[in-house]
Amino acid sequence: MTTPMAATTFTEPAPVQRLERAAAALSEHGFTVELLDDVAAARTRIKELVPEGASVFTGASETLRLSGIEEDLNASGRYEAVKPRTLAMDRATQADEIRRLRASPDVSVGSVHAATETGSLVIASGSGSQLPGYAGGAARAIWVVGAQKVVPDLTTALRRVEEHCLPLEDVRSRAAYGWPSAITRLLILNAEFQDRGTVLLLREAIGF
Repeated sequence: MTTPMAATTFTEPAPVQRLERAAAALSEHGFTVELLDDVAAARTRIKELVPEGASVFTGASETLRLSGIEEDLNASGRYEAVKPRTLAMDRATQADEIRRLRASPDVSVGSVHAATETGSLVIASGSGSQLPGYAGGAARAIWVVGAQKVVPDLTTALRRVEEHCLPLEDVRSRAAYGWPSAITRLLILNAEFQDRGTVLLLREAIGF
């Protein structure tokens, strides 16, 4: 029986035993899981996992932004970066092409809002643009997950999304775009095809 988590613990890195339980459960559900010490290790590992020249779409993620991974993927010139390409396209005349490029890249890279000790990943979204690739449209998906995002179960994961992540994202959205955020779509990944989805689980906290 799991114990409900107080909202304040949503910012604290999970202890190693809980990280190992989550890693084991995710592995049993078909995810490839690597337990890494820190953001620097994840940044290095991403460069090893994403082939040079691959088309890559990065989902909106404070984890990717703060770690430098977003810049590595979108501005290094090593990859076919989907996000900057589609942001430069005309939404009125090229909407279908934008949608296809974002939905089915070679690799989708992002984070999650919660990972459970029972082996699930939870991702909330306002626009939904990153979700098709995560769900199966991308040939491969990679999620970088801070230690504070590990929770006991799906019930706690949904609490984390609504009580912790949404208020923080709302502040970011208002500052960045001038409008509030909302949970319009919610993706729960309970299992994965072997070798398609990789979780880089960190021992330190980063992101929301």
